Amino acid sequence: MTVELEVADGVGTLRLNRPPMNALDIATQDRLKELAEEVTRRDDVRAVVVHGGEKVFAAGADIKEMQVMDHAAMIARARALQDSFTAVARIPKPVVAAVTGYALGGGCELALCADFRIAGENAKLGQPEILLGLIPGAGGTQRLSRLIGPSKAKDLIFTGRQVRADEALALGLVDRVVPAAEVYEQAHAWAARLAKGPAIALRAAKEAIDTGLETDIETGLAVERNWFAGLFATEDRERGMRSFVEEGPGKAKFL
Repeated sequence: MTVELEVADGVGTLRLNRPPMNALDIATQDRLKELAEEVTRRDDVRAVVVHGGEKVFAAGADIKEMQVMDHAAMIARARALQDSFTAVARIPKPVVAAVTGYALGGGCELALCADFRIAGENAKLGQPEILLGLIPGAGGTQRLSRLIGPSKAKDLIFTGRQVRADEALALGLVDRVVPAAEVYEQAHAWAARLAKGPAIALRAAKEAIDTGLETDIETGLAVERNWFAGLFATEDRERGMRSFVEEGPGKAKFL
């Protein structure tokens, strides 16, 4: 399979497996969507890591596959392409991208679908589609500008240039830079920590933040308000508050 799912300690790892560069062809896109929907449903998966392996995250779309597609073919495919990435972005659980080596084009867009990005010192990220006479088509124009701001996003998209890990960190494109050999270990540790948290509250926090970024503040506040009140009906809220009163902060254990 071009994408594999491994589950351990409440963490589901979506591992790209299409050597040598993890090019994101149609079969890989569809498999990614299938597995994103699976981890969304599974109660034993409470957080997710997206990883491409030790040498490369994903070097982009399969250009040879795309080269033979005409306008009509891409009109028929473009929505499914976006939907496969959106399925990752909408996983209602914490998602971290473990980025080593190249994360270009669709690879960068996939990393943008995560809540948190840990990059190796050898990472190179970018949206080089302009060099092919194209623009990002899997969410890059929208997610990148929301993450780092429109001017910085236009710089990367207009030029197609690649940025190394240190510049990606300065831009806010990644959240942490670590030695390449430690990327997956640290990403899994981050996810495993959150996997022990209150699942419904984490889902609520993610939905409230993401919805707020996509709408006006009044709508965002309404989403926050409804989730906040709704969490008072959960066992996790009872468990968390009881632990706080009886044992002090930060000691609650959630099921």
